[in-house]
Amino acid sequence: MKKIALLFLLIATFTFAQEKEQKIVLITLDGLRWQELFTGADEKLVDNKAYVSNTEGLKKMFWEDTPKLRREALFPFLWDYVAKNGQLHGNRDKGSKVNLTNSMWFSYPGYNEILTGNADDNNIKSNDKIYNPNTTILELLNNTNNFKGEVAAFGSWDVFPYIINDKRSGVPVNAGFRNAEGDLTDREKFLNQLQSEIPSPWGTVRLDAFTHHFAKEYMKSKHPKIVYVAYGETDDFAHDGDYEAYLKSAHTTDSFIKDLWEFTQEDEFYKDNTTFIITTDHGRGTHPLETWKSHGSDINGADEVWILAFGKNVPALGEVKIEEQLYSNQVAPTILEILGVDDAPKNMTGSVIEMIRSKE
Repeated sequence: MKKIALLFLLIATFTFAQEKEQKIVLITLDGLRWQELFTGADEKLVDNKAYVSNTEGLKKMFWEDTPKLRREALFPFLWDYVAKNGQLHGNRDKGSKVNLTNSMWFSYPGYNEILTGNADDNNIKSNDKIYNPNTTILELLNNTNNFKGEVAAFGSWDVFPYIINDKRSGVPVNAGFRNAEGDLTDREKFLNQLQSEIPSPWGTVRLDAFTHHFAKEYMKSKHPKIVYVAYGETDDFAHDGDYEAYLKSAHTTDSFIKDLWEFTQEDEFYKDNTTFIITTDHGRGTHPLETWKSHGSDINGADEVWILAFGKNVPALGEVKIEEQLYSNQVAPTILEILGVDDAPKNMTGSVIEMIRSKE
């Protein structure tokens, strides 16, 4: 009986330790402009019939008299909970600047920079499905004792298995039109079926609802310590020139982020031990107006991005209104710092964002 009691004690101690360990949820919104995040619906676009089919309906949803009210209408969770309990960097009107360090200013180079802490203009210079020669922090963490088998990634774009290099890294990546695999819950089986029955408007990007619910269900059943969720609709709707769908998708993604946060605060494994970091892979143009649809090195402003953080031990600074210059390559080293991982790759050029770093 004593041996059985000791066994139960050891199991309980191990479970408690697992629950108290630091967790990370990294989220990206593909190509979401800092202008919408910090000032809401663009007055030059929201009423522009070249980009909006139902201008009156869209204005009823998202138009208000001030930028503050417009951003709250578009991103209610970010500007309520996160603004009170976390940090929002990147409002260039207030002096807070966040930029890419890669010179390409489009998706694969942006994600590589975020995930590796280093731009690689020599090898990552297209969106082609080429396995990333660089080591992402997801791979790095998956090869440590503390996080082996505790890392998972979910993305709407079908290039993510290549960006994360799932074959080499061993990180499970559910992206594009991939189904959930392994020992599935009933909900995952249903999502697999539904994904095959609901067509996406695009050939390489699935609808974000699938990415979101695959990620949440995996978190519920498998409890990974490190989760990366990459939403993609905002970029594709923008490329389509559909500002109405772009705003509605951004608004829905705000609700997805809220849903994931509330789940982590209800689940004992994640509760009070999870830090969320949210960013984007690139910006978009503003002048001329039609460049809002595009990005790349020939588009002015496409290197202008943003970073949000909230959760465990993140100081509640709200919207940062001081002069500062941050870069996307700082996300990866900041995550390693939060997790207490000391052996960062020597070629990681980004530095830790001291304002975000977790402090015990």
